[in-house]
Amino acid sequence: MSTHLDNRALKQLFSDARTFSAWQDKPVTASTLHELYELTKFAPTSANSSPARFIFVTTPEAKAKLKPALSEGNLAKTMAAPVTVIVAADYRFYEQLPELFPQTDAKSWFVGNQALIDTTAFRNSSLQGAYLLLAARALGLDAGPMSGFNNAAVDEAFFAGTTVRSNFLINLGYGDAEKLHPRNPRLSFDQAAKIL
Repeated sequence: MSTHLDNRALKQLFSDARTFSAWQDKPVTASTLHELYELTKFAPTSANSSPARFIFVTTPEAKAKLKPALSEGNLAKTMAAPVTVIVAADYRFYEQLPELFPQTDAKSWFVGNQALIDTTAFRNSSLQGAYLLLAARALGLDAGPMSGFNNAAVDEAFFAGTTVRSNFLINLGYGDAEKLHPRNPRLSFDQAAKIL
């Protein structure tokens, strides 16, 4: 079923891809954002729990809501990005499990088990955010994932009165490669991995 991707695809997704902080003045269309989600939704999560919720911040009004929550180091690049994705998690994700994982009563695993809810929501929304980043690269977008913001302020501005809480942010657009810093090193296989 699967085949090894060619080197061009692997470079676009991984080895040549960079974290961008500067952006070309080129919009990202709503249809591209829909396509991005349609790819992301198929990647695996625990029991197909799919807890991630995504807010695509694109308008001046939405950017103004986000701005007060940003750390100073993330302010300019986020305001300049065509899109900032708030990657969040719905901590009542398990209410959807009868539809998303109908082969068993998976909802019962979570009801009343806050520790399992918290772990599952955080882990899997983090995974889904990473999947979205790779899907963005596959569609020819550049990305700049980041922490460096006040989660409580984002939650108040965008998710008040809900069971959704922010996890991290991803700036999206078409990066300005002329403003990239030299690539930082990575750990070698022997520093980071073992085969047992």
